[in-house]
Amino acid sequence: MRIRFITATPMNAAEGSGTYVGISTLMNALRRAGAEVSLTTPSLHLPVFTAERLLFNRRLRPSRADLTVGFDMDGYALAGTGGAHIASIKGVIADEMRFERGLTRLTMSIQARYERRHVRSAGMVLATSRYSAGKIADLYGKPERLALTPELIDLDVWEKAIGAAPARPASGEFTVLSVGRFFPRKRTSVLLEAAAALRHRLPGLRVRLVGDGPEGVRLRALHERLGLGDRAVFLGHLGQAAVAAEYRNCDLFCHPSVQEGFGIVFLEAMAARKPIVAARAAAAPEVVPHARFAEPDSAESLAAAIETVATDSGLRARMAAQGAQIVRQYEAAAVARTFLELAREAVSISTRGRRPRMEEDALNRLS
Repeated sequence: MRIRFITATPMNAAEGSGTYVGISTLMNALRRAGAEVSLTTPSLHLPVFTAERLLFNRRLRPSRADLTVGFDMDGYALAGTGGAHIASIKGVIADEMRFERGLTRLTMSIQARYERRHVRSAGMVLATSRYSAGKIADLYGKPERLALTPELIDLDVWEKAIGAAPARPASGEFTVLSVGRFFPRKRTSVLLEAAAALRHRLPGLRVRLVGDGPEGVRLRALHERLGLGDRAVFLGHLGQAAVAAEYRNCDLFCHPSVQEGFGIVFLEAMAARKPIVAARAAAAPEVVPHARFAEPDSAESLAAAIETVATDSGLRARMAAQGAQIVRQYEAAAVARTFLELAREAVSISTRGRRPRMEEDALNRLS
């Protein structure tokens, strides 16, 4: 099968974050499964991403592919114009924009309008979680055909990277790792506040933050105000080998995000056999049901969850073992097979020239 992927998301981890990781991992897995996958991305780059994205979409033309897959808003103009088309929604923009302000919120609202058009025009819509599927229906209208295809991880590649990473000497410290772009919805500020609250309760606590983003300046200022010093360090963007080393050497992974359509970092942490603390919000309870959960936006609740895990080695071992089992269902080859089944269905729908009613059992795929 010839499949065309369309995305304006930067195809690098520093800018494209989890969306880039998800698309590139899926593309590689599909190619290994025998599909011919091409990738269409912007050739012209502009200072304002929304302008670049709109121009990119305006210039898109149909191809000879058996199936077109547009990610998020990208490919909206081709949906419903003939040919098999899937709208694969990695992050529901209308949901994400709730946590932004000013110009960022305005530009995201523009993108959300086109994402809504994409969802309503495509022959099939894919969501990464039940949470996202619900938000798509609530914010864009219920699609006629909606299915779940979760995010995925190449466990062989990831486990080899973890195994090859150098182990740090034992220091007596308890290291908490957080990985992700610094967006308001990620609530990295709550983790810093929790670290400050644990200053005396867990004197050996160290927080390591991988990533950067729009909130970087504000977070560093908060770090200074809280007087965290070397109790929390900003590592910036790291390559895969360095990220793998951080996972290998941490004691706990913490992700206090209040809006996550899935959270590929959860898969990475589980593959590294690390216990997880997260906010009880969005898709987190679906993806990591074994995690220790904190109340959203509560530094004290997050601090209590971290303290509980940090002071119970048996709990950490059980959580690590549970995560290692859970992550197997998201192995790249298995998710790629499910994707190909849906791809064939999308082509069949297009060939028949009609669109079926939404099937509720589609939401049970890989759940």
